[in-house]
Amino acid sequence: MARKTQPAQQQRTRKPTHRLYRVVGDGDQAIWTPIGAAWPNKDGKGFNLSCDAVPLQGRLVLRAIVERGAGGQS
Repeated sequence: MARKTQPAQQQRTRKPTHRLYRVVGDGDQAIWTPIGAAWPNKDGKGFNLSCDAVPLQGRLVLRAIVERGAGGQS
């Protein structure tokens, strides 16, 4: 049975559900730099990542996108 995949253009038009950050440091001194985004796979068992940069130091943090004013802190 052949797998149906979405065209790349259609996937790019959907809004990402998560933002990918590079984080250096800890606590209040941490520097968070957005470096990409993530979309859930159709089957809900993983994510597709789009990275604008690949860090050589620090750690990667994937966070759900929360609209400003929706009661969450940014």
